[in-house]
Amino acid sequence: MDDSSTDDDSASQTTEDDPQIPENQPPPMPAPAPIPPPAPQTSAVPREKPHYGLRHTLRGHTMSISAVKFSPDGKLLASCGAEKVVKIWSPETGEFLRNLTGHTQGLSDIAWSSDSVHLASASDDTTIRIWDVESGLTQKTLKGHSKWVFCLNYNTASNLLVSGGCDGDVRIWNAARGRCMKTLHAHLDYVTAVHFNRDATLIVSCALDGLIRIWNTSDGQCLKTLAEGHDAICQHVQFSPNSKYILSTAHDNAIRLWDYQTTRCLKTYTGHSNSKYCISACFSVTGGKWIVAGSEDHKTYIWDLQTREIVQVLEGHQDVVVAVATHPSQNMIATGSIDSDLSIRIWADRGPRA
Repeated sequence: MDDSSTDDDSASQTTEDDPQIPENQPPPMPAPAPIPPPAPQTSAVPREKPHYGLRHTLRGHTMSISAVKFSPDGKLLASCGAEKVVKIWSPETGEFLRNLTGHTQGLSDIAWSSDSVHLASASDDTTIRIWDVESGLTQKTLKGHSKWVFCLNYNTASNLLVSGGCDGDVRIWNAARGRCMKTLHAHLDYVTAVHFNRDATLIVSCALDGLIRIWNTSDGQCLKTLAEGHDAICQHVQFSPNSKYILSTAHDNAIRLWDYQTTRCLKTYTGHSNSKYCISACFSVTGGKWIVAGSEDHKTYIWDLQTREIVQVLEGHQDVVVAVATHPSQNMIATGSIDSDLSIRIWADRGPRA
């Protein structure tokens, strides 16, 4: 965990300089004839591309999938959607293991505790359930949101849970007791994503009001507000693995990497299609440093985090890919789709590794 974070540190420290590199390089390169050949070779060594291929197609969902999440130990994959159940799978074999049943309406999100023992689920029935995954039993039912619960996440220590609802509120919960510790009247519209930073001192949230907000966990104060712009309604946001940056997806077909301390957008990733659905993006740090996201053109896109180049496109789903997740230790990606597809696909990198 620390190793990948350190790698991400060193990779991310060049983030602010990178935007100048493409502008400075082209003029000198065409002029001298001997120089161009070595330049691509040296840059090609660290810029190895991913080689993901389909490993499993998981079928069983009967209504649109909303989230897929690998357990932190990498042994299980959880998925949820509009049909009230959480499904647990083996990512290694593609085998369906069990349903977690109890919610009375559809689910929008799921989150694993760090020990991979518990899973939390966010439902339109206005509750959050904390499950013992092995037994399939509900351990706690968290009540407090007045409308549908749309998103949630544990902190690293898994003693806290943060959730966002369609009432505009962000709630911080004591996970062991199942009690709401704090309610933040955070946004004026659906809260579509919430995430703790690495030491749980900060929470980032975003909503359909177009705002990304950073909160102090201990006192609930809003520390920063980032505005995506009129045509860029943000629907997913998270801290980078090293917690120095924020990744956001928006309805203007763009994914952005922010330095939230300066409120500056450092990188923009484009090429996919996203103008209607809540589509998640995530970091991949097990091999190269990639950004992975679904798309409304039924594909999954992988970008080089530093160069912003699309390095691979995964094709196979028959409908919008709304859910993506990356495996904690292997070069593996899970993707989930809606309506006319309803499958989960597990992709593994078969290619050469340095």
